[in-house]
Amino acid sequence: MVDEFKHYSGDIDRALHGGVRGHSDEPMYSGALSLLRRRYSRDLDDDEVDVVVTGAPFDLATSNRPGARFGPAGIRAASSNLAWEEKRWPWDFAVFDHLGVIDYGDLYFDYGEPETFVREIQAHASKVLAAGKTMLTLGGDHFLALPLIREHAKKFGPLCLLQFDAHTDTASYGTQVDHGTMFFHAVEEGIVDPDRSVQVGIRTAYERENHRFTVLDAAWVNEHGAQAALKEILRLLGDQPTYLSFDIDALDPAYAPGTGTPVCGGLSTDCALKILRGLGAVNLVGMDLAEVAPPYDHAEITSLAAATLALEFLCVLASKRVAK
Repeated sequence: MVDEFKHYSGDIDRALHGGVRGHSDEPMYSGALSLLRRRYSRDLDDDEVDVVVTGAPFDLATSNRPGARFGPAGIRAASSNLAWEEKRWPWDFAVFDHLGVIDYGDLYFDYGEPETFVREIQAHASKVLAAGKTMLTLGGDHFLALPLIREHAKKFGPLCLLQFDAHTDTASYGTQVDHGTMFFHAVEEGIVDPDRSVQVGIRTAYERENHRFTVLDAAWVNEHGAQAALKEILRLLGDQPTYLSFDIDALDPAYAPGTGTPVCGGLSTDCALKILRGLGAVNLVGMDLAEVAPPYDHAEITSLAAATLALEFLCVLASKRVAK
């Protein structure tokens, strides 16, 4: 068994037998479809592992079109288009030379009882964080952010939230398991500090009274540009522990048609990537990527956008190590 290798040897499927670090040039159209060809593993005691990728195929909290349960599989499949590139443009280093990443696979829960998802994802997050790893979680609908933030807050204290979304998800009505109420509950539970949090790409109505989150709505970002948005984000977040929650519907449907509640007038993929690339100074403690619904996608546009955003997050984490 080869633990570390740089190039495809012809008889190794990297997702099954590859090392935690390093790069391979396996064909994009074959092989096991882990995220970015990272090794499937549940070994949280491996000191080489820095980031744990987990699929959360849950869409029982969605209010419109279901289908985000297929998101983790769609993102993994599309990510094979990105795994061949040793150095991700425009970064000048090989991300997996500096960052050890495993794909943990998907969480399992009783699909008829949403509360079991809450229990399972919190137990999983607790285990991963206790092992000192960073989480990258692939949804699934956006409700998954709430149980994940609960566990991150237990470790890091009340968090700053950097949320990319078409909706604020701060509705004070609805059920406890609802992808439109999570951040209302997060504030009520004291696990997110709204005065130091930023919502980017918003373009739907929300309860403005007592809304303490800073909102950089899509119209403002599209008019002023990624650098202006990034400047405001960095000012607000400072060096506080920050959880990044990215609802793919932050992107305009032209760039992400495969989602449950698409809203016109959103961000471009280029704009979102430029903002993410500038987050090197932010104390990012975890990320979720939600609401990719492949049944409504075309030519993997949405899944590819999501996979690219996930890779960009990993590049940002790796850049901190390169800079040391």
